[in-house]
Amino acid sequence: MVNITFLSNGGKVVTAPENSNLLRVSLKERGGIPFKCGGGLCGTCKCRIEQGLENTDAIKPKERKHLRPEDFEAGYRMACQTFVLGDVAVSWVVQNGKGVVQAVASAPAAAEPAAQADS
Repeated sequence: MVNITFLSNGGKVVTAPENSNLLRVSLKERGGIPFKCGGGLCGTCKCRIEQGLENTDAIKPKERKHLRPEDFEAGYRMACQTFVLGDVAVSWVVQNGKGVVQAVASAPAAAEPAAQADS
């Protein structure tokens, strides 16, 4: 069994079998992760694995349509596509009914456009 902590839901902790789908556990245990389609089409279930990112399975192609490489590096996943292999803590932010990515650091981005203009 693994522990899943729903940080955005008051730190609610639930247990689930290893290799459980994060969104399905949230639905069953009233974890609170937002969702609409449940199948990787809408992006509503975007969330951040705050602890235990190493305890999640490989990133799926459907996630790559909604999240950028820097989002994955910051711990963001889509709950409907993520399977939990060990303990995790997850948070999310909702704006206009959809999960959103919050302030992913990209300090060098301001200098990149000028540098790439010649290439």
